[in-house]
Amino acid sequence: MIDVTAVYPGSFDPLTNGHLDLIVRGSKIFSKLIVAVTDNPSKTLLFSPEERIEMIREAVSHFDNVVTDQFHGLLVNYLNNVGGRVILRGLRAVSDFEFEFQMALMNRRLCETVETIFMMPHETYSYLSSGLVKEICALGGDISGLVPSNVKDILIKKLDSL
Repeated sequence: MIDVTAVYPGSFDPLTNGHLDLIVRGSKIFSKLIVAVTDNPSKTLLFSPEERIEMIREAVSHFDNVVTDQFHGLLVNYLNNVGGRVILRGLRAVSDFEFEFQMALMNRRLCETVETIFMMPHETYSYLSSGLVKEICALGGDISGLVPSNVKDILIKKLDSL
């Protein structure tokens, strides 16, 4: 394990098993992993930041070195504030690479001491996204195995209330 604080940023609306796969694997590499929840203005979010944080905290509660937090603004500023040196990002498909590559280069431009590490999720989750999970659930599909069980229950309840 590397004595480094890594930050895994995202909207996590909701947390999927693909996200969880990266958290599990990242927790084995870095001494501290911060799952950092942010609002993405380009996405339609279903859950409040507080709801997303609570879902993640419950799903990762058994990890001693994983914490959940919220941030606003530039990711590199957040990393500097929490002592982070690594940004952990997932790449599901080649289509993710171009955007993630641009973001990594911009983050490096903004703060040369921050590195971005890309991880591919387990192939079981390579097609999985929060948007797809929400759509399947809203249409009455079974999302078992796509999200942690606590997230499944909360998502179903939330969609039923709309």
